[in-house]
Amino acid sequence: MKSVDFPIQVAARLTGLSPYVIRIWEQRYRAVEPSRTPTKRRLFSQADLERLSLLRDATHAGHSIGRVARLTDEDLRALTRAATGVNGHGVQRAATVGGNPLLEECLTAIRALDTRAFEERLKHAHTTLGAQGVLQRLLAPLSQKLGELWREGAITAAHEHFATGMMRAFLTNLSKPFGGSQTSPGLIVATPVGQLHELGALLVAGLAANLGWQVTYLGASLPAAEIAGAARQKQARAVALSLVYPEDDPALEGELRTLRDLLPAEVALLVGGRALPAYRVTLEFLGAVQIEDLANVGAALDRLRAASRKVSP
Repeated sequence: MKSVDFPIQVAARLTGLSPYVIRIWEQRYRAVEPSRTPTKRRLFSQADLERLSLLRDATHAGHSIGRVARLTDEDLRALTRAATGVNGHGVQRAATVGGNPLLEECLTAIRALDTRAFEERLKHAHTTLGAQGVLQRLLAPLSQKLGELWREGAITAAHEHFATGMMRAFLTNLSKPFGGSQTSPGLIVATPVGQLHELGALLVAGLAANLGWQVTYLGASLPAAEIAGAARQKQARAVALSLVYPEDDPALEGELRTLRDLLPAEVALLVGGRALPAYRVTLEFLGAVQIEDLANVGAALDRLRAASRKVSP
């Protein structure tokens, strides 16, 4: 019986991958080699579909496509069994990692430094998920994943800077319709000296603007005196800092103490990020509000806003 080949749209539907991801995996990573029609249209065999499905499962389990694209199908099956917990009797336990196709598509675009593709994915996410959804369900996990890939050496600083620049522009446009009024509380967002990774700070700025705060975003690696000066000039209700990397900066505790000393007593200090636990003792001493994840940022800002209304004359 003659084998059946499938066009890319059908292959996408059967594997759960987008046509864009399939094309990138083929062109950039040589993960599959579909045949072509006389008019150069791709045709995927059943074996191609099985391989794409294995690669999908491996990437959803946290493996970089660049690391698994050239593995054999048998090696990919072994990765899939490990990720989904198939025991020696062939009984499958519940998978420990959930798939996020949109996240993978964004990562693929970032690895390819593909501006247009990344913009399209972000716009699609905004349309389907809404402002809060795109922040909580895409951009927050994406920023975390980028940090992990950078530390593992799976992406370069250029990839992270590319993603940061694109996300900054996207979040700026996302926040415009929600800019607070002149009577809205002010928030200063930055990272302190030595903290060069600003994706977390960008997300906080976007979320706060979405909640109606007047946000002043200062960027990465600012001295305590500069942050405090901006807070005084803007008469801010709070300062939010993101601590991501490194987690063992001996100078950072001094910067945090200096910032708290320079800020007016009524200005709250909110601190979050991956490196937060390393500085927890100092932050507790300073009375800083410690933010464990992006969802808690909104709750903390709501509490501050409510407290401000109570003390207003």
